[in-house]
Amino acid sequence: MKSKFKMILNDIDAVIARDPATKTRTEALLCSAGLHAIIAYRLTHYLWKKGWRLLARVLSQIARFLTGVEIHPGARIGNSFFIDHGMGVVIGETSEIGNNVTLYHGVTLGGATVFNKNGKNTSKRHPTLGNDVIVGAGAQILGPIKIGNNCKVGANAVVLKDVDDNQTVVGVPAHKVAQKPQKSFQFMAYGVCANDKDPIECQLEQINFEIQRIKKELQNRSDN
Repeated sequence: MKSKFKMILNDIDAVIARDPATKTRTEALLCSAGLHAIIAYRLTHYLWKKGWRLLARVLSQIARFLTGVEIHPGARIGNSFFIDHGMGVVIGETSEIGNNVTLYHGVTLGGATVFNKNGKNTSKRHPTLGNDVIVGAGAQILGPIKIGNNCKVGANAVVLKDVDDNQTVVGVPAHKVAQKPQKSFQFMAYGVCANDKDPIECQLEQINFEIQRIKKELQNRSDN
């Protein structure tokens, strides 16, 4: 139980570190719905591992009603977990989340039915997130895929494939963006850096440039 209490303290400190609006542990405990959901999860996960699974599910549903955050007690979540705003977050049963992970409101770590070569449904249905991952508001990460360490998932992205370490993905379906090297880590509140360049946007810009060039060339020919 000491380790559980320490994890809860780490979760409280994560709120203070990552939410500029929260200044003290007391304020975090009283005002952070995401923290309330995480504390409830720590309790229900403990009961789940001890075999009190129905009780764990019932308590998790009560926490869902009170906080707007649904975390299945079977999910595995590491230290210093932070849910900002909270409302609408869904974390499925076989989800695995590393340390120092941040989720914003409306994020879904959803399941997908996966069959092995023998046609049997596999037990792992939900995503695995590495350490130091930031998932922007409204993002959907679906199926038993892996999001690497130090990744950022942009707001409203739909992630359907594995993401390598140190990547930023955006869009529907999510795709990698070109990033400039950064000398130091900067916390990005909604998962996307201002200087990240979407490769699809770059391609559209190039196509538009070529169209304008061709139009100008045709105009010159008609004038001659």
